[in-house]
Amino acid sequence: MITRTRITTVGVIAAAGLLLASCSSGSPSGGSEGGAAEGGAGTEELTPITVGLLTIAPAAAVQYGVDQGIFEEHGIDLTVETAQGGAAMLPSVSTGAYDFGVGNPLSVLTAATQDIDMRIVSGYSFSLEEGDDINAVVTRTEDGIESWSDLEGLTVATNAIKTQGDLTINEAVELDGGDPSSVEYVEIPFPDALPQLEAGNADAVWIPEPFLSQALADPDTYSVLGYPNQAALPGVPTMVTFSSGAVVDGEPEKLELWREALAATLDAANEDREGYNATIESFTGMPAEVVEGIGLERLTADLDPQVITDLSAMAAKWGFIESEPDLDVVIAP
Repeated sequence: MITRTRITTVGVIAAAGLLLASCSSGSPSGGSEGGAAEGGAGTEELTPITVGLLTIAPAAAVQYGVDQGIFEEHGIDLTVETAQGGAAMLPSVSTGAYDFGVGNPLSVLTAATQDIDMRIVSGYSFSLEEGDDINAVVTRTEDGIESWSDLEGLTVATNAIKTQGDLTINEAVELDGGDPSSVEYVEIPFPDALPQLEAGNADAVWIPEPFLSQALADPDTYSVLGYPNQAALPGVPTMVTFSSGAVVDGEPEKLELWREALAATLDAANEDREGYNATIESFTGMPAEVVEGIGLERLTADLDPQVITDLSAMAAKWGFIESEPDLDVVIAP
């Protein structure tokens, strides 16, 4: 199910004024700081771009960029569409209803193996390579589960099967000397995970924020077994931005505008945690006290192609994709 939300340009009148000045002398092909409007030399038109987002905390950075006028400063009239899940965005991007999507790279790799012309065009959000990560496997403290291999023969809940949760847990169990094939995975939505764990309907649950912070606040009931991303592929991207081959190959100026505006937006969100938090509150509906305490992904538009290569190999190894896609095509230059 997809809900359409048109992002208006409220609060960016001043930025629009700056845009008009910059557009008159900018290059439509981008490449220079600040970007420029597309639509022909000497025009002041903004380039319309539609992006699909999930209503989760890191995706709010795009909304932050809209609110701050950053996309307009880079010559973009941005429309945001919100979706229930990453998979729901893929058809819209593939058919051109959306120019770009922000979602899990594993979904993009899976689509590419199904002959859907999807391209990863930039980084977006990344798991933390060390310290307290942004998702974890949580157990009941009373059970004394202490290592990844202890999950052998147990039931582990993830929000969906054959996604990043069970992929990284499989790898973590194997690296710890356990047998991942003996782990039974069940699907439990994130909001229900901790209650179902406490009720005994799972032996462990894979949860992100803000549910992870909820578990950490009650150590007598819940224990963090570990961070599977760090065990399996430290720093793995949790979301990338992606587009269709039609946009990547046929509209390079639009692609360049998007990349420049996104990079500026993510940098600005990183530098303004207070403002970013306020946008997360309005974008997701989470209370301010919850947003204040949650851990957040590392945001950057930069992307090391090697981490996608490693993720693709891991997905093929565990049968999440039948074969690896042509990454020279999928990872847009």
